[in-house]
Amino acid sequence: MANKSANKKTLSVYLYIPNIIDKKLFSVLYFISFICDGIDGWFARKFNQVSTFGAVLDMVTDRVSTACLLAVLSQIYRPGLVFLSLLALDVGSHWLQMYSTFLSGKVSHKDVKDSTNWLFKAYYGNRLFMAYCCVASEVLYIILFLIAEHQSESVNDVVMNTLKHSSLFCFGFSLVLFGWAIKQAVNVIQMKTAADVCVLYDLNRSHRP
Repeated sequence: MANKSANKKTLSVYLYIPNIIDKKLFSVLYFISFICDGIDGWFARKFNQVSTFGAVLDMVTDRVSTACLLAVLSQIYRPGLVFLSLLALDVGSHWLQMYSTFLSGKVSHKDVKDSTNWLFKAYYGNRLFMAYCCVASEVLYIILFLIAEHQSESVNDVVMNTLKHSSLFCFGFSLVLFGWAIKQAVNVIQMKTAADVCVLYDLNRSHRP
């Protein structure tokens, strides 16, 4: 009985108005920063201010912001290794992609016209499709951050319990989950493709006289 009372008191602290405001404010500001990250490329092309420095800076800010949110989620949910693995995949695949781009002499890491993988080409070749996958991925992480009530919860339990309450939320969650899954698949493809480029570069260099 005492344990139940203590749990209720603990939960009530998490539901204090200032704490709820902090979570929502963080989520709103995070999403606004993500939207701004999307439109900065449009402005760069509009005013003919595309640069290598800008492309690298864009990549770095993207990865750092996503990594911070994934690190937070790894402390909220169990197993936290899931989110740390997603962090490693995101950073590793994009770093390899950027490095292989420079080895290939390309201007942009989004130039994948010579790739043989249809999903990889569709992702970088269609801005709307890529935007959907990126937004869906970030929205999924924000949703997971908002619906968490206390630490050390199972991510599966929290999601399933939340889905039971609203069919509309279930539909929206399924939509962002699908986009997130595509993005993770692209990250895996991107890592393998970029690694192959690095290996081929080494092989070609070793055969030079």
